[in-house]
Amino acid sequence: MQTLANQIRLIVLLVLAHFFFVMTAHAHGFSIGQLRIEHPYAPPSKHPTVAGVFFKSIDNKGRDADELTGASSPIAQTVELHQMHMQGDVMRMRAVPAIVLPANSSVSFKHGQPDTFHLMLIGLKQPLIDGDRFPVTLQFKRAGEVEVMVWVQSPKEGAGSHSHKH
Repeated sequence: MQTLANQIRLIVLLVLAHFFFVMTAHAHGFSIGQLRIEHPYAPPSKHPTVAGVFFKSIDNKGRDADELTGASSPIAQTVELHQMHMQGDVMRMRAVPAIVLPANSSVSFKHGQPDTFHLMLIGLKQPLIDGDRFPVTLQFKRAGEVEVMVWVQSPKEGAGSHSHKH
C-alpha cells in the first residue's frame, strides 16, 4: 500500500513539473530596475539577412520615464530600433533613435500590430529557425543594459498579415 501511495505522489509531482515547464516555456520575462521586458520573440526569418524582434511589452513600473536607446546581438551585424505605422493598407516602418517608455505604463512591441515598435536585426549571420534562441542586449538611458533571451517562434494565425515597406 505504501508503494502505491509513493507511486501516485511521484506521478502527481511529474504532472505538476510538466505543467510548470509548459507554462514557463511560452512566457518569459526579464527585469532591470523598474523595467520588465515581457516575452522577447522573433518569427522565423523569411529573408536571409534581416529579421524582427518583438516583445509582448516593455513595462515601466517606475515613477520616471526611461528610453530604449539601442540594442545589439551576436547574431547580427547591427540592431536598429523601428517604429511601425499603417499608411493606407500598408504597414510601414522607420528607424528611430530611441523609444520612450513613459512612467507607469506599458509600450507595445507586438508583431504585425500598427503603431508599435520592434528591433530590426540587420546582417543576420544565419537564418532564424523556429525553436532557436539567441541573446539580445538592450540599452536603456536610465536603467542601463540587460541581456534577454529571444525565442524564435512562428506567429499565431492572423498576426503579421500586413505588407511591410521601409
